[in-house]
Amino acid sequence: MKNQAVLVAFGLHLRTLREQRGWSQQELADLADISKPTVYRIETARYSATLDVLASLAQALNLPLRELVNI
Repeated sequence: MKNQAVLVAFGLHLRTLREQRGWSQQELADLADISKPTVYRIETARYSATLDVLASLAQALNLPLRELVNI
């Protein structure tokens, strides 16, 4: 992957946001209507999230998309 450092930083950012809310990966996945393995792969930098997935995560976290991706 070209931007591995960005994927790692975003994964850590997403995990921090999730943990601040006291949510499990499954809870975030359910709220964002994505699979738990997708949340895991994003948090561990094994997956580059699509815009659709990012929008779903931002909505679930009640954040503007810009804030979600501001790492």
